[in-house]
Amino acid sequence: MPNLNKVMLIGNLTRDPVMRVTPSGMQICEFGLAMNRVYRTQQGETREETCFMDVSCFGKQAETCNRYLRKGDPAYVEGRLKLDRWEDKRTGEKRQSLSVVMERMQLLRSAPPSASNGAQVQAPGVDRPSAPMAAPRSMPPFSGGEQLAPPQEIVADDYSDEPPF
Repeated sequence: MPNLNKVMLIGNLTRDPVMRVTPSGMQICEFGLAMNRVYRTQQGETREETCFMDVSCFGKQAETCNRYLRKGDPAYVEGRLKLDRWEDKRTGEKRQSLSVVMERMQLLRSAPPSASNGAQVQAPGVDRPSAPMAAPRSMPPFSGGEQLAPPQEIVADDYSDEPPF
């Protein structure tokens, strides 16, 4: 019987990525992603619900995510679902958690206006170095006459460092 375990999510990071390294040297980066859904009830009332998902990535992808992603950034994440099960040592209850193992990511944030001259861009309050962002291409004016920059195309899809689990 055929099987398929594939998810595609677009959302905003709920926290800065956290990077750690295993004793064997494997890099692991974890972050949270929030996806919003707006809908109308039968009574015509507009409601919004948010789904939160934990995302993890490994190897070179972990380096890329740790370097470029920040809390609040919009991102496209493609990957597979992973269900972890364990017994809580304190209460003895059986627990489980559903997460995404990232296979591909694209940063959807537009370059800020200060990046138009090719200067280094760094998130406020973060002491990690950032790579220079590409200068925005000329685009027609938006409603208030401001220029919009195209989404950054930072793609992480190297499967070679993915662990076997």
